[in-house]
Amino acid sequence: MADIANQAAPEAAPDADRRDSSPENQYRRSIFSVPVSVTVSVGRQKISVSELLDLQEDAILPLATPIDGPVELIVEGRVIALGELIEGEDGGLAVRITEIAEDSNG
Repeated sequence: MADIANQAAPEAAPDADRRDSSPENQYRRSIFSVPVSVTVSVGRQKISVSELLDLQEDAILPLATPIDGPVELIVEGRVIALGELIEGEDGGLAVRITEIAEDSNG
């Protein structure tokens, strides 16, 4: 089955779309203000339900990721980018984007 998105005319640069004041583009641009939740995944571990139920306060659950390994930025269950944890300007955690997922647009 042909991909309709790939048959469309080439799109202008995203910044050009945002500056276009035509009525149809104003409607399209309205989506830019829709909030989305971004989840940062630092690692995963598979454990049994029994092990999960045995977890108590102060328990340590080792992750299968090195402490300086990449983190995933996830929106609606899709990895959209990879990054690294850094200290933010306010002293909290932040993520520096190191790679944009190739299929994040499709």
